[in-house]
Amino acid sequence: MVRATAAVTRGAKRAFVVADMPFGSYQSDVPTAIKNAARLMKEGGAQSVKLEGGMSMEKTISALVDAGMPVMGHVGFTPQSIHSFGGYRVQGRGENAERVIEDALAVERAGAYSVVLELMPSELSKEITERLTIPTIGIGAGPHCDGQIQVLHDMLGLDPTFRPRHAGHYGDFAEAITDAVRRYVDDVATGSSRGPGVALLASGLNLFGSGFVVCEQREHMRL
Repeated sequence: MVRATAAVTRGAKRAFVVADMPFGSYQSDVPTAIKNAARLMKEGGAQSVKLEGGMSMEKTISALVDAGMPVMGHVGFTPQSIHSFGGYRVQGRGENAERVIEDALAVERAGAYSVVLELMPSELSKEITERLTIPTIGIGAGPHCDGQIQVLHDMLGLDPTFRPRHAGHYGDFAEAITDAVRRYVDDVATGSSRGPGVALLASGLNLFGSGFVVCEQREHMRL
């Protein structure tokens, strides 16, 4: 995760980068959480870290904040606990709603600057947003949060086997990509003039796949 975070921060010129702490990197004890969060910020270059859990993580969040690390919380459905939930399950229905509210309040009380609300009834996220003084970021939690977040792969339809309803349907990239690759394979198999290895004599270049080879020109030309 440190390497992935560093790759993002190298390319991010304006964005505020939040590093999601991996499962097992903060649950065991506070010193371990501080050590790993510090690595994400020092080596990864993140501006803050995010961890999952409410009341159970209050002391950990407080310790990270006291150590000078901005923390974003995450309550409701927490993906790292998916097996405990028995799969993707909406949280905060019925009597369970009060627990989610208390989790959100605990995150704020610990000093987090923001909290993610995931997979919960919109009425619940509305109540939480109204009761907290820190911003709420919703994903599958209705329109009442202060901000929204979405997984790009879900929004673009890159995985036809997994399309959560809250992601909407803004594209069918899986079908488009599959069709493009299939046509490429057909061109290679049939020796079509559109396939790789086509010689563009007018430009003095031979194409091989997605690269280029200079034949007669001195200057490289990217195609």
